[in-house]
Amino acid sequence: MAAAMAAAGAALWGWLWNERFWFPANVTWADLEPEGAGDGEVYPRAAHVLGAFPLAVGLFALRQVFERFIAKPCAIHFCVQDKSHRVQPNAILEKVFTSITKCPDARRLEGLSKQLDWDVRKIQRWFRHRRNQDKPSVFTKFCESMWRFTFYLLIFSYGLRFLWSSPWFWDTRQCWYNYPFQPLISGLYYYYIIELAFYWSLMFSQFTDIKRKDFLIMFVHHLATIGLITFSYINNMVRVGSLVICLHDAADFWLEAAKLANYAKYQRFCDSTFILFSAIFIFTRLGIYPIWILNTTLFESWELIGPYPSWWLFNGLLVLLQILHVIWSYFIIRIAYKALARGKVAKDDRSDVESSSDEEDATSNSRKGIHSTSSNGANRINGHISSSQ
Repeated sequence: MAAAMAAAGAALWGWLWNERFWFPANVTWADLEPEGAGDGEVYPRAAHVLGAFPLAVGLFALRQVFERFIAKPCAIHFCVQDKSHRVQPNAILEKVFTSITKCPDARRLEGLSKQLDWDVRKIQRWFRHRRNQDKPSVFTKFCESMWRFTFYLLIFSYGLRFLWSSPWFWDTRQCWYNYPFQPLISGLYYYYIIELAFYWSLMFSQFTDIKRKDFLIMFVHHLATIGLITFSYINNMVRVGSLVICLHDAADFWLEAAKLANYAKYQRFCDSTFILFSAIFIFTRLGIYPIWILNTTLFESWELIGPYPSWWLFNGLLVLLQILHVIWSYFIIRIAYKALARGKVAKDDRSDVESSSDEEDATSNSRKGIHSTSSNGANRINGHISSSQ
């Protein structure tokens, strides 16, 4: 049995690193080894991507230091509130919340109302506040966004400066000339590994950061991004990969800037920045991306080097990313339209931080068998919109 498993593992390993999958015809791994390269030339190797993991840990640690000693003082300076509503302790409701359900239905609400002699609306309010109690405060969100804003701005500035002097930035066909025998430049290596490490840290910290309705989409996005960076590095498509990375970084820091302005209650700056982000996002990802990136990966590369198995996988991931661009553009256009119609950026549709809205109370009153014990509506919760981007 052990021998069979070892043989199966060896076969899988051989298939995974099959040269006919990774490279065009007549190219082998040995051709890209230091012995096969020219004097002073270094080509990407699969082992290089392992360096992203300790760097991801380092970035996560750097984020903790940044948020504590830089972002928090900035949040205090802009008077961002660090407070959360603590619910009234209640052993019965806490047991239901932790062991049974966080969103009790009409029948359970009625039973709890009789058991505690509480108004149904008061129990609803308790569960709503208890759910929000586990959500990060605006202060925490400000610190998270400031970290992402700083990283995106710095890495975009570095990437644009590096690519500005690179020939493939001005002529994308340079991405495929003499492929895959294109020596790895040190600046390109650091650009790639830092980006890869950052997205690994994002994927793991996604489970501790603010939870969004697009959690699954973002998880797929991070996987696709990590897959794109890793695959393009291993088969030395780093030139076109650097263009993809820089193009995506162009809009991200504008979104984080809009969030920071929103948390600090600079509404006009938030609105204008978000509209600017929307324009840049749609222009780069629905315009430049398919015309500039997909055109060179699908058509120019086909003409110059021809397709092979990893070429199909790489382009499949790029097309998947384009589909996600269309989905996000839909949400962004919705929010931008509301901003123009209402005069301010409304609640981020991706956020699931709940608000104390009249809508929930109205819904509860329409449920069969559930009635408020207050005849004059004194316990009615005032509605408001929670800006929680």
